[in-house]
Amino acid sequence: MVRDDLCITVPTYFRCPISLDVMKSPVSLCTGVTYDRSSIQRWLDGGNNTCPATMQVLHSRELIPNHTLQRLIKIWSDSVLTRPSNSSPPLTREDAAQLVRHLDADLRNHHRHFLRYSSLIAQNLSALTSFAAVSEENGAFMAATGGGILPMLVSIIGRVKDLSFLEKIVIFCNILLKNLAKVDSEAMKSRIEIENFDFKSSILMGLKQGRPELRIAVAKFLELLAANICIEINSCSISEDDEFHHELLRLLMMNSDVEAANAALSLLIRLAELKRNRAKMVRAGGVTVLAAALAEAEMSSDSTEKVLRLLEMVTGSKEGRNEICADENCVPAVVKKVLKVSSVATEHAVAVLWSLCCLFDDKRAAAAAVASNGMAKILVVMQSDCSSTVRRRCGDLLRVFRCSSKSSCVSWYDTKTTHIMPF
Repeated sequence: MVRDDLCITVPTYFRCPISLDVMKSPVSLCTGVTYDRSSIQRWLDGGNNTCPATMQVLHSRELIPNHTLQRLIKIWSDSVLTRPSNSSPPLTREDAAQLVRHLDADLRNHHRHFLRYSSLIAQNLSALTSFAAVSEENGAFMAATGGGILPMLVSIIGRVKDLSFLEKIVIFCNILLKNLAKVDSEAMKSRIEIENFDFKSSILMGLKQGRPELRIAVAKFLELLAANICIEINSCSISEDDEFHHELLRLLMMNSDVEAANAALSLLIRLAELKRNRAKMVRAGGVTVLAAALAEAEMSSDSTEKVLRLLEMVTGSKEGRNEICADENCVPAVVKKVLKVSSVATEHAVAVLWSLCCLFDDKRAAAAAVASNGMAKILVVMQSDCSSTVRRRCGDLLRVFRCSSKSSCVSWYDTKTTHIMPF
């Protein structure tokens, strides 16, 4: 929201000592000083081992989320946004419909030379995006009214080299795509032929150079295209690019942002449907990133389920299995999620362990699972209200774990009370 006539004073302790911007994800160092996560992470990644504010040597590089400060910033930010002002009144539906007509005319009349009119197009897109964000009804109205310009917007993405302009186009496209199910969009869907649009360079530019909001929007854009218009993302040239997989994993590493994680994971799952893409993800360090994500205490249930689903898919490749077993944290992290998140997460976790230990008989995975108290957890799952497939896999795992326990001299004995086991 633009306020040319209003000067807003930001409390000093809401600003990051490094960037001086309002902190989006405040984290504290062991020195007690709080920074924005992205700023202090860049400082540490640059090889520095001191606190920027105090210059004290850090005995720990752990970043502790400052939830109290984050809540205070949220309360302050909301209060600023809801203050009365002399800003322009919000768009009515009639205004929005008229803006769509202007945008449609600009895109049609100046399609070849649209960059000359990028400022006007960007202004209209911003206004329409703000209108759609007010309510779900406005979003559905926007899709019904402006859905016809979606193919034209998608077609120009590959020619955009300005990050700010790209962000406005992609975010507005996402609004239209997200609301397709609420309108009769079959005619419009048929007009979007993804193979005719070469937007690889712009998409990679957005993922590599864009601010977090643009990177998230780009991942959502590709996922929404695939989900709502039945586009096969694996048929796009961008899916063959190793950099693309690397950037999605980098987006997933923004563990402070649930939206970023979900957008990246949803797209990675679609890409992993092809075996060659699983190999690309593994080569890009995917297993290490997924294991680290599982260890993140604040990861949402939805994201955790997707991480485990991805690991399940990765076990289908030899490279993936080797990387999982080579990472000392991965199998223990999978075991830890059994019965801790949701029934869906438990099913995926059991599938990962079963694939490694039973289907492909990897002794390293079995030993790691047993050492992580996997036997007790699997026994509890087997006796719970699970599906027949999960129960059968648990039985297979218990047999493998029992053999692994004996071979590694871990005590095991059968009694009538073996079902009473802590975990």
